[in-house]
Amino acid sequence: MNSQCLKNLVVIALCLGLASVCGAQNGNGAAASSEAAASPAPAAPAPPAPLPTPAITGPVQSMPPAVFQAGPFGKIAVNGFFTGMGLVQNNQVPGDDDHQAALSNGQVFIQKADGWFQFYLQAGAYNIPALGTPFLATDKTTTDFWGPVPVGFVKLQAGKSTSFQIGALPTLIGAEYTFTFENMNVSRGLLWNQENAINRGIQVNQTMGKFTASLSWNDGFYSNRYTWLSGSLTYANGPHSLIFVGGGNYSQTAFQNLATPVQNNGSIYNVIYTYNKGSWIIQPYYQHTDVPKNLKIGIAKGNSTDGGAILVNHTFKHGFSLPVRWEYIASKANAKDPDAVNLMYGPGSKATSITVTPTFQYGGFFVRGDIAYVHVSDFTTGSVFGPSGLKENQTRAVAEIGFVFGNNIIEKKP
Repeated sequence: MNSQCLKNLVVIALCLGLASVCGAQNGNGAAASSEAAASPAPAAPAPPAPLPTPAITGPVQSMPPAVFQAGPFGKIAVNGFFTGMGLVQNNQVPGDDDHQAALSNGQVFIQKADGWFQFYLQAGAYNIPALGTPFLATDKTTTDFWGPVPVGFVKLQAGKSTSFQIGALPTLIGAEYTFTFENMNVSRGLLWNQENAINRGIQVNQTMGKFTASLSWNDGFYSNRYTWLSGSLTYANGPHSLIFVGGGNYSQTAFQNLATPVQNNGSIYNVIYTYNKGSWIIQPYYQHTDVPKNLKIGIAKGNSTDGGAILVNHTFKHGFSLPVRWEYIASKANAKDPDAVNLMYGPGSKATSITVTPTFQYGGFFVRGDIAYVHVSDFTTGSVFGPSGLKENQTRAVAEIGFVFGNNIIEKKP
């Protein structure tokens, strides 16, 4: 990513912003009419609402948190998810298995969500199943990615329309969130495999009417090298929203591991449209990534990807929902050029996926299952599925069952 593009991103993002304003209104009580007439009963207080963090697309719904007084910290909110999953697949790669079972989430969220000083802590174990990649056990996922406290930050609410966040933050990039309970589908998609998920740094948010924006200086793909700038700009009008997102490394990072792939040396851009009204969520989006040539860190020839996806969810009666995701992504390098950096299944490879996830939720209990199919073409021999890496298709079924906890099981009822 060249310096001019990053300068343009900074200028754009600094001019626009994110925040929310909320208000409450109380009515006056009625007076007693006579000694024979009873005073009307006071109106019941509004039920508590789920908090916006962690962000959840649906159809799985969070529960209101349990809230308690914590001395000088004021009101502290606590809730979380406890979920398990089972997986069956064909054409597994060596070292993987055709069936797996794991704890997909054992996470607690502790936060202070009001006042000028706020904070958020997300702690526990997690698993991140992703299409087209081998399954990784929960203990290894937690250890090899972002640790037992994947998200934790301080938020300074500087005004009604300005805030600052410092710590381990959810990325601004992409249409899908990181953890299974946050998304329409249990498994992350092919486009998500090109994105960062958690980055450490500082983020400023600003709002101006229907426009919101954020600008973040961070370590990209959890590299602990603070050489990334990311920004997002959103226009929202009723059920419609349009988001432009961009980010990239303005330096170079030779360091690589499971959480910090070669994509940490590139840039990524999204255009995301969302329609969310009534029983429908419709979200098409486009993604472009680029990793340039850099001989100093071993990239002999650059490569890029272009991809698109459509995510749709329809909610029926009695707690049933049906999300569907379709994706296509292509690597732009020549398939016969072995020097090009591999971002997928070899230079020039292409992949398509379809995922269907029937879901049922009743209160704090939910159960759902992915049925997903991935097809890869123009791949490099040995880089796809099966014992020899020659199978171009993989079918995977994942079932997840779990509980959302908050004041539904913690708060004592009168």
